[in-house]
Amino acid sequence: MTRVTRVLIALGLAGCLLSGMASAAAADDAKSSDYEENGRALVDVEGNKRVDVATVRSYFHASPDGRFDEAARDAALKALIGTHLFDTVTIERKGERLLVHLHEAPVLDKVVFEGNMRVKDNELSPVVESKPRGSLQRATIQSDANHIVEAYRRLGRDDVSVKPMVIDRGNDRVDLVFEVTEGAKTPVRQINFVGNTVFGKRQLAAVIKTSATNMLSFLMGGDVYDPDIVNTDREAIRNYYRSKGYADANVRSVNAEYDPAAKGFALTFTIDEGPLYRFGDVGIDSHVDGVDPEKLRRLLLVKADAQFDGSALDKSNDKLSAELAKLGYPFARALARSRRDEGTRRIDVTFAIEQGPRAYIERIDIHGNTRTRGYVIRREFDISEGDAFNKGLIERAERRLKNLDYFKTVKITTKQGSAPDRVILDVDLQEKETGNFNVSGGYSTTDGWLAEIKLGDRSFAGTGVALNSTFTYGQYTRGFEVGATDPGFFDNRASAGIVLSAKQTVANDFVSYGTENYGATMLIGTPISEQLGVQWRYSISRQEMTLDPTSLAAPPSIVVQSAAAAGPQWVSAVGDTATYSTVDNPKAPTNGFTSSLRQDLAGLGGDVRFLRTTEDFKYYHQINDDVVSLARAQGGYITGFGGSQVPLIDNFFGGPSMVRGFAPYGFGPRDLTPGTTMDNVGGSMYWATTAELQSNIPGVPAEYGLKAVAFVDAGSVFRYNGSTTFPGSSQSLQLANSNVVRSSIGAGLTWASPFGALTVTYAAPLTKASYDVTQPLGFTASPF
Repeated sequence: MTRVTRVLIALGLAGCLLSGMASAAAADDAKSSDYEENGRALVDVEGNKRVDVATVRSYFHASPDGRFDEAARDAALKALIGTHLFDTVTIERKGERLLVHLHEAPVLDKVVFEGNMRVKDNELSPVVESKPRGSLQRATIQSDANHIVEAYRRLGRDDVSVKPMVIDRGNDRVDLVFEVTEGAKTPVRQINFVGNTVFGKRQLAAVIKTSATNMLSFLMGGDVYDPDIVNTDREAIRNYYRSKGYADANVRSVNAEYDPAAKGFALTFTIDEGPLYRFGDVGIDSHVDGVDPEKLRRLLLVKADAQFDGSALDKSNDKLSAELAKLGYPFARALARSRRDEGTRRIDVTFAIEQGPRAYIERIDIHGNTRTRGYVIRREFDISEGDAFNKGLIERAERRLKNLDYFKTVKITTKQGSAPDRVILDVDLQEKETGNFNVSGGYSTTDGWLAEIKLGDRSFAGTGVALNSTFTYGQYTRGFEVGATDPGFFDNRASAGIVLSAKQTVANDFVSYGTENYGATMLIGTPISEQLGVQWRYSISRQEMTLDPTSLAAPPSIVVQSAAAAGPQWVSAVGDTATYSTVDNPKAPTNGFTSSLRQDLAGLGGDVRFLRTTEDFKYYHQINDDVVSLARAQGGYITGFGGSQVPLIDNFFGGPSMVRGFAPYGFGPRDLTPGTTMDNVGGSMYWATTAELQSNIPGVPAEYGLKAVAFVDAGSVFRYNGSTTFPGSSQSLQLANSNVVRSSIGAGLTWASPFGALTVTYAAPLTKASYDVTQPLGFTASPF
């Protein structure tokens, strides 16, 4: 063999070897790449009807190393399943391609709830994930049913069952029906407390919202087992102990056990009370230039050597922070720091005034206002985007929004903005119905039986404009009142409104004449400050006194006959009312005072001219957690001018609104002419005072709104300024115009019931004139 031949043979053998190695490598690569092209799998799709092939292929991607392997196929499979568009998804290799088998999930036409009488559809829809026009997810159906059961359990209906059904409507469309069997309400039958040696069961039961079933449960509720409310009760018990000096108190556990025999729950709160503490040294330490700690001490509700009170500690902290904001330190904050001495059982407290981080409001985001317009909400804020963050002004806005009574819940929270010194305010709202339609009835010893229809909306179409109409028909009174008020007149917090009214009264056991009054009033009001507001008004009305001789056993007093003979009179008047309030809760005050000063000037046209001024002052002071004291003073004066006498109908008349225990028109100047109805002819001046104690009733939760009251009233109406001679009449006027003080002492019950306010009082007159008319028992049931 020649040398050349040997070289050629060697090269051939090397070529065969390299070719074999390349073929082996190609065979290995074919396992992962013979069905991929440029990093994307070659995919065929079967079973798709609504979803196009391109959409399915878009979920197939190569792995990070550029190869389409088993991991990439698994990722595509999971992605397709995660779309919730398919009931089943399988992937198989078919030659050099992938074949995807699909079975599309049917489309939900409707999601229907049946048998749900206690919980409405709009309350159940948010708790389920299945939605109309979405895909039916069979794995989600049972989860949705469980969510519905949980919604019922929160209402105390543990006996509920939910059966989901899928109804085929053809063309891959189905309805999902949740068939609800509600069952009976599962009440709380018994509440027990374990470990409580300081406070009894009745005291602790009055602290919590949950109550055992009793005869008032059908009205007041509260006997339903709700885990969220029980957790709130747990915290309420702890706070109650803290307010009474037990700083270490803790509710160790709450056990809810269902009793099949009683068909209800038994709740057991296990309490660790801990020792009683007192405050030690109390001080303020300021680290902010210009803030004098001594000037802030007056705000502290915490006193050295006093019994420890956790609620006073929290309130003092809040008051200091609010005051710092008012003083122009929006970034300053108060932090209560305590040091406990377990040996002496004393807690030293230092309120540290520190400069917080400077922050500005970047944005105010409002959520949940599905009906209320944004501007209605924003006008309650005294701050806007770009202003310095001020906790006091934010809390004020939150308080104002709650007072609007447009929302079930109002919560303002903060979150970090686009920079460390930027803050975003989140205003989370839950709307409630502002419209109302009520048909109601009531009774009082003053006005007799009364039927009433109310129709209105506190925020018409979400604009904040209040529309009101009331139609009344009663034993002694009938009429209507229709009005509209815009509390955001000219896009600020001023208000404007108009009221049209008509009212008729008839003679009754207390007065021998009837009255008619038809009129219109235009109002403009504005807040001067957070506590002070002023309202101006103009009114025009037609008033008349009427007599029905057939209903009287004796002729009316000559003063009444003369006033009735005068016929109708037009009264054109301007007036203003200044109100000042510092009370902590307008609906149920416990601390602070209110003052209402009202003036009316009649004589801008019309038939009568007079000036009337009245004042009503109330001061509330909380003696302890259960007792609130009320001191009240009221008075008024009216006088004619320009030769005009005050019409009898506009005088002041003494009755139970001034001194309880006296009848309507029961005291004041009176005509005692024998043989007449001896009418109260009214006076031009009056005063009245009240000292009252309002107390929760032991064992009755405060949420029930039932209170006991004890009171002492005193007052007088005097100085009759009307005519005393009546030429041409044979009847005379024998006027009794005693300045004697009328007073009474009494007690009663008040109940803010679901039907309206109910009040029962018994008052015994202490001092009175011989001709006064008394009425010891007073009862009022406001229209319900």
